[in-house]
Amino acid sequence: MEKLDMESMDMTKNIREVLKDLFPGCVSEDGIDFSKLKQELSNEIIDDKKEKYELTWPGKKESIVEANTTTKDTLIPLYSKSVNFENTKNVYIEGDNLEALKLLQESYLNKVKLIYIDPPYNTGHDFVYNDNYTKSIQEELEKSGQAVDGIKLSTNTDSNGRFHSDWLSMMYSRIKLARNLLSDDGAIFISIDDNELKNLLNICDEIFGSSNFVANIIWQMRYSVSNDVQWFSSNTENIIIYAKNKTIWHPNQEARTDEMNSSYKNPDNDPRGPWASVAAQAKSGGQSLKYPIMTPSGKEVYPPEGRYWAYSQETYKKLLDDNRIYFSSPESRPRVKKFLSEVKNGKTPQTLWTFDMVGHTQDAKRELDKLMEASTFETPKPTKLINKILQLGTNTDSNDIVLDFFSGSATTAHAVMQLNADDGGNRQFILIQIPELVDNNSNTFKAGYKNICELGEERIRRAGKKIKEESKADIDYGFRVYKVDTSNMKDVYYKPSEVNQMNLLDYLSNIKEDRTPEDLLTQVILDLGLTLDLKIEEKTILNNQVYYVEDNSLVACFDDQVDINIIDEICKCNPMRVVFKDVSFKTDKDKINLEERIKKLSPETEISIL
Repeated sequence: MEKLDMESMDMTKNIREVLKDLFPGCVSEDGIDFSKLKQELSNEIIDDKKEKYELTWPGKKESIVEANTTTKDTLIPLYSKSVNFENTKNVYIEGDNLEALKLLQESYLNKVKLIYIDPPYNTGHDFVYNDNYTKSIQEELEKSGQAVDGIKLSTNTDSNGRFHSDWLSMMYSRIKLARNLLSDDGAIFISIDDNELKNLLNICDEIFGSSNFVANIIWQMRYSVSNDVQWFSSNTENIIIYAKNKTIWHPNQEARTDEMNSSYKNPDNDPRGPWASVAAQAKSGGQSLKYPIMTPSGKEVYPPEGRYWAYSQETYKKLLDDNRIYFSSPESRPRVKKFLSEVKNGKTPQTLWTFDMVGHTQDAKRELDKLMEASTFETPKPTKLINKILQLGTNTDSNDIVLDFFSGSATTAHAVMQLNADDGGNRQFILIQIPELVDNNSNTFKAGYKNICELGEERIRRAGKKIKEESKADIDYGFRVYKVDTSNMKDVYYKPSEVNQMNLLDYLSNIKEDRTPEDLLTQVILDLGLTLDLKIEEKTILNNQVYYVEDNSLVACFDDQVDINIIDEICKCNPMRVVFKDVSFKTDKDKINLEERIKKLSPETEISIL
């Protein structure tokens, strides 16, 4: 019988175990001998004092440690905010994305096909983060009003000596955790302006490897000119793309347009259909590719000076016999027919996205204001922009998971539902957003939203309703809402001097009094590495409430008193895992009887207690 630790997965422990298998001499009880490990990985003598090219900043080591540190926080389901909780596979998480990403590490390891984030740009305005290296000044921040409920609101002005460092530390730990979630054929798209583009590329090179850089998309975010700026009107933003493994990941082809196809004609009524001609010449080649070709007039022609025929004489003859050679005039050089039926179904994506292709910021604001029936969010992204990213990075029929952990106004969820309705896809979204309070004088507050999460959740509800009414598509319009919260488990560890008659009562149960069975179930799901989209069914068996997760993946009962006879019914489905509370059984004998009974009826079932 296993005791669940109810803590996020320790990635560093897994890495140490792998290193121990590969390099046993470098790992001991004292830790990892990194100088030995470096030498093991090189066929040259390693000099640690050598200067090397790297990006470093004050706080970098702390941000790495922060990413590697486990969390005892959990997710609490919020049924009243959810839509179709029982059946949906979409997830919205309220809370600090650093803690949320840690909680997702085991359940979604290597399972996310596409990540898109639009993080706060480092422009000298406020951005919210909640990292351990800020906690030493937490009390001062609370007193000065720079922190609310433990969340630091930092005015990161360019006069701050850590102007770049604070932003880099905030991003590094989150991107590091996000990479773990990407599938091997997955990719991350990150929107960023010019202020931190260089630094963001450097930290992504370090986390993903520079060889996995794919492209820097230039998006024409606005078409009007700002005449009140000192130097240049900034009309573009960047979207950088990194693959988990560039040798595996490739963007999907873009759909061909009518304009592209219009150049294909069929003047000779070729039975293979419309075609376009291309030059039969090449920039390089050997002397054998400078042979004479006879034109329809009987004239011999050669390739132009400095060029070569693109085909050998033998291949050219085959093309000629197959009616694939075209002469625009009786004495012109040959061209080769390329049939529309033989070209790719799509076109290779380009790195310049103009506003007429994917929308601009004014489009995005008008779109959101119309949907919300009020002016709400000042800087949303157009759904057309995210739609294009989804088309490049996800597939229609693969149940691809899309993650956005700076979700803002929830454009990503809107775009996922819209694209699924358009092409019949089964994409799922996971959105994470800290419940950042909005200014009382802002349009968002005046529209009735106290924080960004309230706005994002309402947008998803309205977008789902609108898409359903307009498209009639049978897709998933729901979403499960969770919030990051402290563990369901009590901290029952005391120094001997702290134990007294009163707090001895705490030992009767290690679970906090205000937590529900559904809260416990969610934490168990995460602890066991199950995903948050699984079907949950509640049944009453002999007056006990029993939860079935994805039929028999997990069966759990969190009642204070459990009738051992429910085991007979539970074991009928041969559950992979059963979980009970420790205090549900009065004596160790009851636990032993429980274990023996389960092992007799369902020998493969694993048993755990809280």
